[in-house]
Amino acid sequence: MPSVIDPRMELDYAVQQIVQAPSDNEYFNQLLPAIKDASKGGQSHQLLRSLTQYSANRESEIERICNTNHQGFVSSVNQLLHVREGTIGLTSEILALNHSIQSSTEKLAEQKKALVDSRGVRQNIDEATQALRDCLDVLRLANQVHDLLSRKSRYSALRALDELQSVHLKEITQYKIAEMIQKSVPATKKLIAEAVMTDLNTWLFRIRETSQFLGEVAFYHTEQRRTRQKDRAEALPDLSNFKLNFAIELVSDETEEFDILDNEDVQVDFTPLFECLHIHNALGQIDRFRAEYAATRKQQKELLMPSSVTLIDAESASLSELLEGIAGFAIVEKATMKKTPELRSAVDVDELWDSMCQTAITLISKALHEVTNAEVLLKIKGVIALFIQTMESWSYPVAALDAFLLKLFEKYAELLKRRFSDDFQEIVSTDDYMPMPISKLDEYDKVVNVSWYTPDKPREDIRFPCVLPFSQMYPLCCIDIRNFLNQFYFFSDDHFQHPRVIDETLKTSLDELLSESVCRLLVERLNSQYLGQIVQILINLEHFEIACRELEPLLAAARSNASVEGSVSLSATEEFRGNKKTAEKRIFELVNSKIDDLIGTAEYDWMAPTLEKEPSNYMQTLTRYLSNIMNSVLLGLPTEIKELIYFDALSHAATMILSLPLSTEVRRINPNGVAALAKDVQYLTEFVDTLGNPILRENLDELQQTIMLMQAENSDEFYDIATRNKKYGRVDAMNGPILLEKLTHTVQSPALLKTDKFQALSSRFGMNIILAKDHRTIVHKIRERRPCFSMLTFSISCWHNMIATPFHTVATVI
Repeated sequence: MPSVIDPRMELDYAVQQIVQAPSDNEYFNQLLPAIKDASKGGQSHQLLRSLTQYSANRESEIERICNTNHQGFVSSVNQLLHVREGTIGLTSEILALNHSIQSSTEKLAEQKKALVDSRGVRQNIDEATQALRDCLDVLRLANQVHDLLSRKSRYSALRALDELQSVHLKEITQYKIAEMIQKSVPATKKLIAEAVMTDLNTWLFRIRETSQFLGEVAFYHTEQRRTRQKDRAEALPDLSNFKLNFAIELVSDETEEFDILDNEDVQVDFTPLFECLHIHNALGQIDRFRAEYAATRKQQKELLMPSSVTLIDAESASLSELLEGIAGFAIVEKATMKKTPELRSAVDVDELWDSMCQTAITLISKALHEVTNAEVLLKIKGVIALFIQTMESWSYPVAALDAFLLKLFEKYAELLKRRFSDDFQEIVSTDDYMPMPISKLDEYDKVVNVSWYTPDKPREDIRFPCVLPFSQMYPLCCIDIRNFLNQFYFFSDDHFQHPRVIDETLKTSLDELLSESVCRLLVERLNSQYLGQIVQILINLEHFEIACRELEPLLAAARSNASVEGSVSLSATEEFRGNKKTAEKRIFELVNSKIDDLIGTAEYDWMAPTLEKEPSNYMQTLTRYLSNIMNSVLLGLPTEIKELIYFDALSHAATMILSLPLSTEVRRINPNGVAALAKDVQYLTEFVDTLGNPILRENLDELQQTIMLMQAENSDEFYDIATRNKKYGRVDAMNGPILLEKLTHTVQSPALLKTDKFQALSSRFGMNIILAKDHRTIVHKIRERRPCFSMLTFSISCWHNMIATPFHTVATVI
C-alpha cells in the first residue's frame, strides 16, 4: 500500500530537524542516519536537493534580512572584527604573561632550592654551635675545679670534679675532649689527695694551714645561728629584742649542736699535742715546752697577719681571709686553753688576741682610704660584725672592734652623704622644672607611693593623662631620701652597739642634704628670669616642706630604744618654709618688673585736645598679662599665694600708674588727660571686680580717690582735713597738692595748638606771658591776700576773657 506522506515532504522535515539540532553531537547523530537511509532508499538526490533548497531558502531569508537592516549588519560585522582583533591581542598578552610566569616559577624554584640548602647549612651550624657550647661548659667546670684547688677549697673542688665526671661528661661522650678529660680525672683526684696529705704532715703546720678554713666554718655557723634567730623572731616577735649571743638566744639554740673543731668540713685532732705534752711532762720539761710552744704560736700569728689588705676586691675576699684566719687561730687557742690549761693560760691567749685585733684594725684602717663606695663599706662592716659575733660566742673581748665599727660608721655616713649629695645635685640641675606629666595609672601609683604627696582627688576620679603639681625632681628626690634612710639603718643590721649614734647622725646628715643639696640649689636657681621656672621651684619647695614634716615622725618612729624619746625636728623644714618666701618675693619681682615694662609704654597726652574713647593699649595689655599668667604659669600655685601675687601686683601697678602724672616731666594736665587716666583706672577696676575677691580692690583706693580729686569741681575740699579724711583719705597729703597744681581746666582746640596765641597777644599788649612755673608763686600770693579775693578774681576773670590763658586754675583755687 503506497505511503500517505509524500517522501519529499518527509526529507524536507528531516533536513529541518537536522539543521535545528541543539548541538554538534545531535547534528551529526541525525545527519548520518539520514544520509544512510537516503542512500539505501535511493533518495540521495532528493536529500541533496532538500538540503540545497533549505540552504537557498536560508540565503534568501538572510538576504532579505540584510537588505532590510544592511547598515546595522555592517556595523555588527565591523564590531565583530574589532572584537576579534582585541581577542587576538589579548591572546598574545596571555601567552607573554604565561611565559613570564613560567620564568618566575623557575627562578622561585631555584630560590627555594637555595633556601632548603641554606637551612641545611644552618642546622649544621646550630648543631656545631651547641656542641661547642656543651664542650665549653665542660671546660669551664674543669677550670673551675683547678680554681678551687688554687684557693685550697679541696672539698669543693672534689665535688665539682665528681659532678663533672658523673653528669656533664656523659653529655659529650661522642666528642674526643670527653675522653681527654675523663683520662685526667684520676690525676686530678690524686692531686687533691696529695695536697690533703701534705697538710697532715705535722700538727702545727696543719693548724696554721687550716686556721682560715676553720674561721670560715665558724663564720658559716654564726650565719646559721643568725638565720635561726631571725626565724624564731618572726614566729615570736618578743624574741626580736634579743640579739645573737644573748642568753635567750644561746638557750634557744642549744638544740642545734655543732662542733666547730669536729664536723664534716674540718676536724682538729689534738692527739699529737696531748702526746707531746705528756712526753714533756714526763721528762720534766713542761716549762721549756710551754715557752717553745708559746714562741711557735707567736711566730705562726706573725705569719698569719699579712703586711696589707685590700678592701675593694670582690666580696671583700682579702678582709674575709684575714678575719677568718684570725678567728680560726683564736678558736684553736681558746680550745687549747680549755683542753690543756697547764699549757696555755688566759693571759697568754688574751695577749695574742689583743695583738691580732690591733693589727687587723691597723691594716683595715690603712686600707680604708681605698673605699669610696658605701655598699662596699657595708659589706666590710658585715664581715667584721660576723667576726665579732663569732668571737663573742668564744668569750673573747670585742670592745676594741666595737669601737672600730663606730669609726667605720663615720666613714659610711660620709660616703652615703657624698653620694646622695651628688645624686641630689644632679637631679636638681637636670630637672626641667615643669609639672610632671603622668600618662598611665601604674605610673601614677608609683609616683604617689614613693612621694609624700596627698592627691586632691580620689584615685578612681583621676583621668589620664594628667599632670602632677611638682616637677620630676620631687619624686626622684623622695626615692633617694627613702634609700638614704634605709641604707643608714642597714649599718645597724646584725651587730652595732651604737644605735643612738646612727639616729643622731642620720638626722644631721639628712638635714644637711636637704638644706645644702636641695634647698640651696633650688634657691640659687631663683635668679632665673623665667617666671614658670620660679613658680615650679616654689611648688617644689612647698612639697619638700611637706616631705620634711612627714619625715619627722618617721625618724622618731625609727629611733632605737637607746635614743632619747621625743619628737624629731628637722631644720630643713624651716629652710624650705623660709625660702618659699624668697621664691614668692622673686615671683613678685618678676611680675612687678613686667608691670613696670608695660606701664613704661604708657603714652598719655596730658594736654589732649579731645577725649579718649577706649582704654590705653598698655592697660589692656596689663590686664591681659595678669589674667594669662594666673591661668597658665601660676595656675599650679595654691589659691592663697595666687591671691597674694594678685594683691602685690595690683598694688604695684596702682603705685606705678599714680607715678605717671606725678612725674616732673608732666607740667600741665587738662580734663581730657585726667579723663584718659580715669578711663584706664576704671578698666583696671572692672578687671579686678571680675576676680571675685573684694579685698583686691582696696589696692586701687588711692588711685581712684586721686582721680576723684583731680575731677572734683571743688578741689579746696582737699585742704579741709575733715573732708579730705572722708572723701580722699587714701590720697597722699604730699601728692594731692602737686597734682592739683598741675591741673588746668582749659582744653585747647586742635587749631589753637597749631598757632601760638600767646606770642600774638604779647606783641599786641606789649607784655610777657606768665609761664607755668610762676603759677605756684601766684597761688601763694593769692592765699596771703584773701581779703582782696573778689577784686583779684574779677581781674583774673577779665584777663582770662582777653587772652584765654590757662590761669583759670588760679581763680578756681581762690
